[in-house]
Amino acid sequence: MKDELFLRGEKVPMTKEVVRALALSKLELHRADHFIDVGAGTGSVSIEAAVHFPALQVTAIERNPAALDLMAQNCRHFGCEHISIVQAHAPVAVKEKADAIFVGGSGGELPALIDWAFEQLHPAGRLVMTFILQENLNAALAHLQARGCVEVDCQHIQVSARMPLGSGHYFKANNPVYVIACQKEEAHV
Repeated sequence: MKDELFLRGEKVPMTKEVVRALALSKLELHRADHFIDVGAGTGSVSIEAAVHFPALQVTAIERNPAALDLMAQNCRHFGCEHISIVQAHAPVAVKEKADAIFVGGSGGELPALIDWAFEQLHPAGRLVMTFILQENLNAALAHLQARGCVEVDCQHIQVSARMPLGSGHYFKANNPVYVIACQKEEAHV
């Protein structure tokens, strides 16, 4: 879904189109029943997940009042009013375990969020996180390693978009983004 389709606020973060596409792919939502979006911002990840997988139960967690209002507007705009919006500072109790969790904002609680995510995930559930700060990437990788996660998929993406300049065009670079994807261990019988 194009970024331009979403209603935007000045200080409300949004996971951009290319990053959203990669994150949604890594979440493997085609095999999920319940998806949790932490730090949902404008709701772009939750909404795109709900649009592509209409039977998916989506829980969007956000603490910023301005973002909550904007997310609710975006949900109405896209006809995704079935998304459960939770106003809270994650980690927070969620009624049902999830098959996939996306962390787009950690609010300085990264290790606690990772531990919470693994508690909230069903066996073989997927955790995907995005970061723009290298320090957050390093902290996440170190914490995942300390938890014993062996198969961690980590990618760095840098996207540039063609923009007009005078009588020509150039490619304007967006901020680089780190994407981590991993899976909770399957239950052993």
